[in-house]
Order: sequence, then C-alpha cells, then structure tokens
Amino acid sequence: MVTWGIVLALVGVLAYFSSRMARQQDADGLQDMGLAIMEFGRAFPQEAIRSLHATVDGKAVFVRLHDNKAGFMRNMRSHYACHLIEPGTVRVRDLGNGKSFAVEFLEAPFHNGEFRFATAAEAAEVSLWLLGNYVGPADREIEALPSA
Repeated sequence: MVTWGIVLALVGVLAYFSSRMARQQDADGLQDMGLAIMEFGRAFPQEAIRSLHATVDGKAVFVRLHDNKAGFMRNMRSHYACHLIEPGTVRVRDLGNGKSFAVEFLEAPFHNGEFRFATAAEAAEVSLWLLGNYVGPADREIEALPSA
C-alpha cells in the first residue's frame, strides 16, 4: 500500500512539472529557429534558405529563399505549417506603426493575419521580400529589357 502511495505521488509530481513546462513553452511561443529550418527543409527540400525572420510572438516565421522567393511558416504548437509563396499570390498592407503589416495570402487564406516584428527594419525587409515576390519572373524580364 505504501509503495502504491509513493508511485502515485511520483506520477502526480511528474504530471505537475510536465504541465508547467508545456505552459511555459506556450507562453514563450515555439521560437526555435533550428526547428523552423528543419521543418521548412522537410516540407521543401529543393529550396535553400537565405534568411529567416520571426514575428515578436513567435507564431509566424517569414523565409527568404535562395532565388528571391519567399516562404511562410505558422507555428502550430509542436510543428510549423509551411507555405511557399508563389508570385502574385500575396497582398501586403501597412498597419501604420512601422513594425507590423497585414498579409493576405490569396492561395492560403487561413494564413492571413497581422504580423508584428521586433524592429521596423525587420518588418521593412520582410515586406520587401513579399513585394519582390509579388512580381513574377516574366514581369522582371520585361522590365529589364532596354527600351528602343
């Protein structure tokens, strides 16, 4: 009987500490960039990552890829939902404070939202990635042709 009491007490202590750790992880927001890189690499193994910028709350990560494409990752508690942004499928709207903007994903409306960054420079850089991705490669080639 005493043995079962000790076992039950140990299980209770273990449950208490594991629930506290889970709450702490939720409060911190899963901000492990290593996990973000692994998840995006698993979803899109052919894409090379150049840069990552996470939002202040850690619930979203914007990815700049090797060929100036962009990607998006939403934190889903224990993993990331990864999305490769195709040219012409995103709309960006400034929210007026310099550190945040609203994004509308035309192909994935469930990812739409307002995203806030630690600095205005980060927000500007990410918005430029998205706006650069807004123009398709064929449109860039037409703009690059010299006019006669």
